[in-house]
Amino acid sequence: MVHMFRIVPLVLAITVVACGPSPTDQLEANKDLVRQFAAAINAADWDALDSLVTEDFRRHSQATPDMQVRSRAEFRELQESFLASMPDQHITIELLLAEDDKVAAYATYAGTLTGPMGDFPPTGKSAESKFVSIFRVENGRLAELWVEWDNLAMLTQLGLFPPPVAPSD
Repeated sequence: MVHMFRIVPLVLAITVVACGPSPTDQLEANKDLVRQFAAAINAADWDALDSLVTEDFRRHSQATPDMQVRSRAEFRELQESFLASMPDQHITIELLLAEDDKVAAYATYAGTLTGPMGDFPPTGKSAESKFVSIFRVENGRLAELWVEWDNLAMLTQLGLFPPPVAPSD
């Protein structure tokens, strides 16, 4: 009878662990969050985007050091400004890799600069650039993003580099 009291909790513990999500399931769920994130940006579905990121969402990028984001609201404003610059913007995910609470994405960003982009005027030119992002997932939402791309390639394609030469007197 004493053995029974030792075995029953062990069997219950094994059952609970076996019925929980597998690590592979969690990694796939994390990758799916990133897919949903890209789809929300492509559709300009800001409510969907808000539901995918934490209230204190952070975005880091050496490519745009003056555009660091420290909240969901700031991230939404940034995305709205990108859409105003390139209304046809589109993200295509090429590759997703997940480990622990991180998801890495290799993707393509494409769009046509028909609105001002910061200090840059609209050019009507299109650009396409590869970029790399790393997301951190927390409690089923995206909590942090590191994103980098080749600014020089983008600016060149958009006709913004080299800068126009000022007329000489």
